Amino acid sequence: MTPAATFTEPLDERKFVVALARGLDLLRAFKPGETMLGNRDFVERTGLPKATVNRLAYTLTVLGYLRLDEALGKYALDAGVLSLGFALLSGTDTLELARPHMRAFAREVGAAVSLGCRDGLDMIYLDTIRSETALTLGLAPGSRLSMLTSSMGRAYLAVQPADAVKEIAAFGRERCCYSFRAWHDDVNAVAVPFREPREGRWLVLSCSGPASSMGEEVFREKVAPRLKALARRLGDAA
Repeated sequence: MTPAATFTEPLDERKFVVALARGLDLLRAFKPGETMLGNRDFVERTGLPKATVNRLAYTLTVLGYLRLDEALGKYALDAGVLSLGFALLSGTDTLELARPHMRAFAREVGAAVSLGCRDGLDMIYLDTIRSETALTLGLAPGSRLSMLTSSMGRAYLAVQPADAVKEIAAFGRERCCYSFRAWHDDVNAVAVPFREPREGRWLVLSCSGPASSMGEEVFREKVAPRLKALARRLGDAA
């Protein structure tokens, strides 16, 4: 079972295409900042046999999702992946609607504001807007964070069915989740989920700032109420 199948409806093995899932696992093996991976890297990160990795990598190269550097014997992501990502971002109406509100919010609180969605066991960032004074570590679109250690991931789990995640009730009482120095020693964050009006999927707004200058009290009393209000506006938008 691939990560994307976790925390969703039961897997229908009659409809599930294993070969396709394995190919996508190869693309997901790349981490932020990595440009090249070899077959050994794919084997270690996916757990797939070397022969399977060879066939999948060849197929993805032919289709334009991977590019082989023959001199190094390693693969890089190719333009096909970029086109898929662009299609996702350009097709997200909520992202266009949210951007001006996110800019105003970032200026108001002096921090970074992000919008993200779930991808497997991680949360993937669709966009991040920083205030001019924000010193927090920035995450670009496409960056991933663990569901368990990030405020964005915890907020997503908070609105999933109770039988999908253990202890989900503990996350869901406030519909607002915090991460104080959990992801990084000097980063505090808060996140709020909302349902996209047109497509009905869950998205998450988060705000992060340096823990040294924006303590827990700031996030609980100043940032969280404003972020909840923004999530309500975006969720109610037509």
